[in-house]
Amino acid sequence: MPKWHWPIDPDKVPKIVVEPPGPRALEVVRRDEELLMQSFARWYPLVIARGYGPVVEDVDGNLYIDYNAGIAVTATGHAHPKVVEAIKRQSELFLHYSLTDFYYEVAVKLAEKLVSIAPISGQKKVFFTNSGTESIEGLVKVARGYFKGQRPYIIAFYGAFHGRTYASMSLSASKPVHRKYFSPVMPNVIHVPYPHPVHCPFKAKDPEECGQYALEFIDEWVFKRLVGPDEVAAVLIEPIQGEGGYVVPPRGFMQGLRKITKEHGILLAVDEVQTGFGRTGRWFAIEHFGVEPDLIATAKAIASGLPLGAIIGRAEVMSLPKGAHANTFGGNPVAAAASLATIEVIEEEGLLEHAAKLGDEIKKAFADEVGDRHHVRGLGLMIGVELLDERKKPAKYLQEVLVKAFKRGVAVIGAGFSTIRIAPPLVIPREMALKAASIILETLRDYR
Repeated sequence: MPKWHWPIDPDKVPKIVVEPPGPRALEVVRRDEELLMQSFARWYPLVIARGYGPVVEDVDGNLYIDYNAGIAVTATGHAHPKVVEAIKRQSELFLHYSLTDFYYEVAVKLAEKLVSIAPISGQKKVFFTNSGTESIEGLVKVARGYFKGQRPYIIAFYGAFHGRTYASMSLSASKPVHRKYFSPVMPNVIHVPYPHPVHCPFKAKDPEECGQYALEFIDEWVFKRLVGPDEVAAVLIEPIQGEGGYVVPPRGFMQGLRKITKEHGILLAVDEVQTGFGRTGRWFAIEHFGVEPDLIATAKAIASGLPLGAIIGRAEVMSLPKGAHANTFGGNPVAAAASLATIEVIEEEGLLEHAAKLGDEIKKAFADEVGDRHHVRGLGLMIGVELLDERKKPAKYLQEVLVKAFKRGVAVIGAGFSTIRIAPPLVIPREMALKAASIILETLRDYR
């Protein structure tokens, strides 16, 4: 079970002392809008001053239950003492020395740990990046490079989000705004349907049948009408779609996809940027499906908030020639030390088991009250509650629900078109997590 390491009483959270946004928050927002390019979309004016495990404090002194973990990043909570100590210790040694030109042991130690937990058989190798989108960019190069440019195509999925740089943006297909002004995008990307359990793009009677139709689409409409399978380097998939709405595909679909890729010598690449490092109750979400990928892209929770990502893959595949791919800051020694500490905390405090058990309780709490109208889904502490109208279409009031929850002391965000995205730090105590669920459910009662 997770330990409580922070100097506040968890039973006294949330605590709203000034109706948010308070005066100090409004002043920071004003300066932010004046000075920062506003190319991102904030959910509501939460201005962070400090974090305590699964709790954040704003600049006006309000305390919130953090139900989003900085977008599924702070798995060990904010300022976990073990992670902070590792950062301090490494910072006193050296802050940077480019790993792509020289060597240092902390990066090797982290790579050893990552290959030990990655669900890939045989010898594995790692390439360090600085973010999720950079991991995807590098993964595309690794996949195409493995085939020496002879397989130029990548298959991705509708509803997917892989990042906002050029290759990752080209592979994404969750919202038009991500690509609207930036054509031409990277060529040779083919998008295919993802088996959504509520909004299946086929006339299927259940999710498993939807998954079978999605597999048949690849064979009948892509391989027989568009490109041959021998032209495809990789299929890239999120084991659970994140930005797309926390969508969990059928188990049979994922296994069938692995079968197709193996039959045609295509690499199966999984985007575990949001799903990795215990979020779903396993180290990686792909483990829930009994499927072994060839490549894994990671980031977000890997270092509890420090910028770091990684590509993990079969050694045979991770074979780009010297000089073909590199970066300056990937595997930064401070971030690598934080990552090692993060993995240790997850192991020592039993956070995989905690996430699995607590996630089931949270899903049950929502399903018992709103499951007849809305769709509750997820694995571990990666839970989506899709708000639906009377026609089972996406409801229009997601933003209102999130703002009301914020004003009541729960920092939770959305995904897809109408899904409440629940992804708290893995260290969140059971009572606090269920209290946050109760506050959101109370908010939803306004929309019956």
